[in-house]
Amino acid sequence: MAFMAVLESDLRALSAEARRRYPAVKDGAEHAILKLRTLSSPSEISLNEDILRIFIMACEVKTVKLSVIGLSCLQKLISHDAVAPSALKQILSTLKDHSEMADETVQLKTLQTILIIFQSSLLPEDEDNMAQALGICLRLFENNRSSDSVRNTAAATFRQAVALIFDHVISAESLPAGKFSSGGQISRSSSITRDVNRSINHSESLELEMGSGARSLMRATLTAAGNLGLRLLEDLTALAAGGSATWLRVSSLQKTFVLDILEFILSNYVAVFRTLVPYERVLRHQVCSLMMTSLRINTEGFCVEARTLRILFQNFDMHPKNTNVVDGMVKALARVVSSIQFQETSDESLAAVAGMFSSKAKGVEWSLDNDASNAAVLVASEAHTITLAIEGLLGVVFTVATLTDEAMDIGELESPRCDFDPSVKYAGKTAVLCISMVDSLWLTILDALSLILSRSQGEAIVLEILKGYQAFTQACGVLRAVEPLNSFLASLCKFTINFPNEAERKSNLTMSPGPKRSEQPVDQKDSIILTPKNVQALRTLFNIAHRLQNVLGPSWVLVLETLAALDRAIHSPHAATQEVSTAVSKLTRESSGQYSDFNILSSLNSQLFESSALMHITAVQSLLSALRLLSDQCIAGSSSGFGQSSNQKIGSISFSVERMISILINNLHSMYYEEFTCIAGVEPLWDKIVGHFLELADDSNQHLRNMALDALDQSICAVLSSGQFQDRVSLSKAQGTFGGVDTKHTDLRSLECAVISPLRVLYLSSQSNDVRAGSLKILLHVLERCGESLQYSWRDILEMLRSVADATEKDLVTLGFQSLRVIMNDVLSTIPADCLHVCIDVTGAYSAQKTELNISLTAIGLLWTTTDFIVKGLLNLSAEETETGLIDFLSGQKQPDQEMSILSNELNDKNFAMNIVDRDKLIFSVFSLLQKLGADERPEVRNSAIRTLFQILGSHGQKLSQSMWEDCLWNYIFPTLDRASHMAATSSKDEWQGKELGTRGGKTVHMLIHHSRNTAQKQWDETLVLVLGGIARLLRSFFPFLKSLKNFWSGWESLLLFVRSSTLDGSKEVAIAAINCLQTTVLSHSAKGNLPMPYLNSVLEVYEFVLQRLPNCSEDAASKVKQEVLHGLGELYVQACMMFDDRMFAQVLAIIDLAVKQAMVDNDNFETEFGHIPPVLRLVLEVLPLLRPTEKLPSMWVTFLRDLLQYLPRPDSSEQNEEDEAELASTSDKRPDSLVKQNGMVNSSSSVSPNKSGNAHLSSSPTKIAVSGIPSYLYAEKIVTVLVDLFLQAPSVEKYIIFPEVIQSLGRCMTTRRDNPDGGLWRSAVEGFNRIVLDDINNCGPDSKISKPARMRVWKEIADIYEIFLVGYCGRALPPNSLSPTALKADEFLEMTILNILGDKILKSRIDAPSDILLRLISTLDRCASRTCSLPLETVELMPLHCSRFSLSCLQKLFSLSSADDEASDWNSTRCEVSKISIMLLISRCENILNRYLHDENDLGEQSLPSARLEEIIFVLQELARLIIHSDTAQVLPLHPSLKIGSGEVEDLGSRRHLLVIFPSFCEIVISREARVRELVQVLLRLVAGELALGRVRI
Repeated sequence: MAFMAVLESDLRALSAEARRRYPAVKDGAEHAILKLRTLSSPSEISLNEDILRIFIMACEVKTVKLSVIGLSCLQKLISHDAVAPSALKQILSTLKDHSEMADETVQLKTLQTILIIFQSSLLPEDEDNMAQALGICLRLFENNRSSDSVRNTAAATFRQAVALIFDHVISAESLPAGKFSSGGQISRSSSITRDVNRSINHSESLELEMGSGARSLMRATLTAAGNLGLRLLEDLTALAAGGSATWLRVSSLQKTFVLDILEFILSNYVAVFRTLVPYERVLRHQVCSLMMTSLRINTEGFCVEARTLRILFQNFDMHPKNTNVVDGMVKALARVVSSIQFQETSDESLAAVAGMFSSKAKGVEWSLDNDASNAAVLVASEAHTITLAIEGLLGVVFTVATLTDEAMDIGELESPRCDFDPSVKYAGKTAVLCISMVDSLWLTILDALSLILSRSQGEAIVLEILKGYQAFTQACGVLRAVEPLNSFLASLCKFTINFPNEAERKSNLTMSPGPKRSEQPVDQKDSIILTPKNVQALRTLFNIAHRLQNVLGPSWVLVLETLAALDRAIHSPHAATQEVSTAVSKLTRESSGQYSDFNILSSLNSQLFESSALMHITAVQSLLSALRLLSDQCIAGSSSGFGQSSNQKIGSISFSVERMISILINNLHSMYYEEFTCIAGVEPLWDKIVGHFLELADDSNQHLRNMALDALDQSICAVLSSGQFQDRVSLSKAQGTFGGVDTKHTDLRSLECAVISPLRVLYLSSQSNDVRAGSLKILLHVLERCGESLQYSWRDILEMLRSVADATEKDLVTLGFQSLRVIMNDVLSTIPADCLHVCIDVTGAYSAQKTELNISLTAIGLLWTTTDFIVKGLLNLSAEETETGLIDFLSGQKQPDQEMSILSNELNDKNFAMNIVDRDKLIFSVFSLLQKLGADERPEVRNSAIRTLFQILGSHGQKLSQSMWEDCLWNYIFPTLDRASHMAATSSKDEWQGKELGTRGGKTVHMLIHHSRNTAQKQWDETLVLVLGGIARLLRSFFPFLKSLKNFWSGWESLLLFVRSSTLDGSKEVAIAAINCLQTTVLSHSAKGNLPMPYLNSVLEVYEFVLQRLPNCSEDAASKVKQEVLHGLGELYVQACMMFDDRMFAQVLAIIDLAVKQAMVDNDNFETEFGHIPPVLRLVLEVLPLLRPTEKLPSMWVTFLRDLLQYLPRPDSSEQNEEDEAELASTSDKRPDSLVKQNGMVNSSSSVSPNKSGNAHLSSSPTKIAVSGIPSYLYAEKIVTVLVDLFLQAPSVEKYIIFPEVIQSLGRCMTTRRDNPDGGLWRSAVEGFNRIVLDDINNCGPDSKISKPARMRVWKEIADIYEIFLVGYCGRALPPNSLSPTALKADEFLEMTILNILGDKILKSRIDAPSDILLRLISTLDRCASRTCSLPLETVELMPLHCSRFSLSCLQKLFSLSSADDEASDWNSTRCEVSKISIMLLISRCENILNRYLHDENDLGEQSLPSARLEEIIFVLQELARLIIHSDTAQVLPLHPSLKIGSGEVEDLGSRRHLLVIFPSFCEIVISREARVRELVQVLLRLVAGELALGRVRI
């Protein structure tokens, strides 16, 4: 058999485990194995004690492993009936020992073994074994050291054992087992709901059986099994009551666990109590007593007690043949409670009762003092009785509440969240049971609880009773028991809050003496003290209202009156909780911890109405009806009341209004059903709320009107911003019916109109300005928060705002415009297309209103916003329209297709349903408004309108069609210019006085106005400037397109005529703006090649005309305009230089020349007054470098440079003057054909021949200019630099044509040094001359293409300049103190520079100058070097140092030119020629200096020579010693031919043959008195000897 094999395997495992440490167990196991092999069945094993003994022996070792093996084997033996009944006691003793082991596995094995015993044939039948087996389970359950798994297993094992015991009782007593046995209840759940369901099922089965007449006869005798069950029941009852179990030998047990076991027995084994008298006796005497004393909500096991009470009520009270056990028990408890009012010591008893509840709440035991009197003991006894009675009543209350909740859970009752229907009748068994209990018990319970609540003050007892109130009231609401519900609710409200009695307060006021009324203290003014009982009662009321909000119905009125009183108390400065004095300020109370009660109650008050979102619509309507009823009653009372009473009424109205808003906000989700179909009753809900608000807004009380306006604001915004409304709008947009008339969305249209219409009704019907202003504020809030969601109410809104624009009240206009601004800025894209023209008209009305200037200005900006939005729709133009528009015109330059597609998609997304014709009309309507506003008498308005008009055209012009542009030009742009010009010409020039600010010293004080706008004409000039600026912007942006329009040239001509007239007759600002208008256009498009020649010529003619006529204007205006013309002319040439031909360039030069000469005439004393050149001439200096002729105009270089030369000093000859006059008369008519070109040398007197056919009007003014030259050294100084820069940039051919003239002019400038040594003209001329000469040397080599005569002419002029300037103006003595030391040093440096250029650059370079020119240049140096030696001695002493230094420098240049030391490698013909000329002049000069020295020394005798002479002679002697000349140079020396020939290589490197020429002078000067001179002469003599090879010869 398998069992035998498993048992043998266990024995082998046991033997192996005990092999080492427990040999006796090992031997016993092996012996048992041998014995087991002789047995064949479990019955044979039960007869043999050896098998059982070895397992008992293994357990007695008390090791975990051996015990687990032993217990497992015992379980197998017991399960297979292989154990004799006589061994039960030994097995139980072993299990008891193992239950005391600490190992969890062993404990669990022990419990498992006990359960197997109860389930096997070894079930104990005597009391000792049964008690021992059950005691093992209970000890493991109560042992604190047991693990959770062990405790749970012990509880389950005990519960299973109890079920098996009572199953055995049913069987032994031959009771029906089919219906009441535990059956499948052995493994029962701890869920309360399942226990109750099971109890209900068994009770129903019991009723069925009793109803069928099958009840068994009662028996008084019990079997042994019955006695065991009875003993167990008695012990369990004693343990539940807090006693000890004598039979089970257990001192205490968890009450919850015991009550659960008792409830299990009462629920599943009802037949035992109905049939067996001993069991029934235990039920009536012990169990009922237990219920009366232990049915408490705060004690453990209440749910079980409640189920037990339910069973009792169902089995006895509801059965017609039974007595009302529960009803009698409740009345008995109530009588105990009611007895308190008849006791003399009732107050002491109530205090003791309160103390007992308080101690219980704190978890401590209430007790008397040890020395308490007998009376105190009696009071404590009475209090304890009352406490038990109160707890019993509360237990009954919560039993009813618990059973009601269970009925809802199983579906027999509907939740109070459902709609209330009084006609519904409940037929469920549990529901009927609850209703029966309420009907039977409510009045008794209410009387008892209300009595004790009214007499009690303790916090704990009040809280417990209020919990009972809440539980029973909520149960009544769930059960639809209206009378108990209202009775409990009314009773509860009495304990919440009480204001002073009105009649009582009036009586007190009447009885008080008149003079003392005003002295009434603050704490007597309707002071409200909320006791803790009031606070708890209010909280309870809130809980009930939350729970039963759908079923309160008419009872809401009482609740709302209480809540309104609470709201007044919360906001009253004289209200406080009991712990805070009423004299404490409200701020102090708010910051205190005590005042937190008010915060909590206020929060609960708000949450109650917020939870109306969960209420059914009919319940919401009931609540709103109650609120309106309360408000209406208070409105009537507030109009007839006074003082505090009126304030209370207003407070109640405020409460009703706020709660209506809260209800509306929290019930917005109910406004749509399924696909946004309006529920019946929802719109009446809105009408009911808003209708009441409109009534309040019409009230005479200002406070009520403000309250109504605020409420209406919140309500409208709440509806329009609700999620449902937004979803509906989104759906309408998605379906393409936004703003349309689709009948599918009629409900949305009606709802939106119903929500918005109260605002228009308020504004149009009310005569109160504050109400009208309030309606506009509400509209503003609505638009700001919900404007994008509106669809169907725009016409009403815009018409309302249109009427506001005509109002005379500034506040109303301001509020209306704020709404309009929100519309135009934020929600314009959502407005239906057919309402856009209304928006534009309304905006125009606000722009034209005269109430507030800033509103007009801002409204004009809104027109720009509107146009910006509308014009975007033009990107959806049809193909036919765009073919003639600017977009197509620009398509060759840009690729706007992709951008247009993107914008088009955006417009389609917005459902911007507007065709092209409508858009054009809208745009032109905006233009018309702006044009009208451009003629407004207010300068700020018209200027803003004009700016906006041109800003619109400039920003969106590329999107307008050709026809639209033509309309704009001829209907709006040019008429605006004409009107502004006319008004500027005809307006008054009288000065305005500013706004009157007040008086000072009897005189009126006015606001200051800037002089630039203190007349009407000046302000119209400002407007005209804006018009011109706008036209300039349009021409700059769209000129290539506009010139293609029909008749645009005529418009251009009219603009030119206006520019001409404005520069002559207009103000300076207008003239400048007019010039800039043209200038901007030509500059923007000339460089791009978009400017046709006629337009360019027309602009040049205007410039010329302006400069011709400007001398007749005021000086300041003329100067500014000239500057603008000149500046523009320069920029124009830079941008459009490639478009200029010879005639146009000459015209530009004539314009420049005209401006310069006018400036010279008009500002001839400007330099004297201010020390600098006039602004016009400064600007000319900036413009001239920009006018360099292009490559296509090479011939104009000569003309250009000659024009510049005329501004430099000229020779003073009559012939030249006559020529200047002729040239000046024809300046403006110079043309290229008047140039005189020669292939050879150009005569210095050649000039531009006058054009006798010039315009007559050009010859009149210029002829008045001084013909003797322009006496402006400052301007000439600046023009020299410009001239030189331009000259160096000129092409070589044109450069050499004008070269002599330039050199001559510079020379004349250089000669101004004599008359003006401190002037800058001669310095600039010297610098320029140096630059030109150096450039010529560097760039004009032997391969130059310039003709030789031209070059000769150039060299002649250069030689003249050097000769004149170096000899006549350099190294000369100046008047004392004429120049500062710094200036002297700078001038000396400049002299050295020009000298170095001549000596080091020109004469040492390979130049093409002829010999005579070279001779002149070197002779110039020689003449300058002769100054010191040629002066008399008395004069030399007076000569300044810089003069002697200059003379020596020139002498040094002669030595340098004669020398060959550093130029042997670069010796050329020019250099050779220069050296030959220089050596001869140098020798002559040296002999002259030496002879002069000897002469002067002889004349002076013993006197010393001047230092200058000594320095000169020493310098000459030193330089002669250092000088080495080239062999070619030596050939020109006046020596014997034999002396000219050198010898060998030394001669090729140079020689000192020149010393031989001066040798006689050396011989004479060797006897000089100056030692230094003699030394130098000796050196020179040695050099001569060496040159002649006459060195010493040693013999």
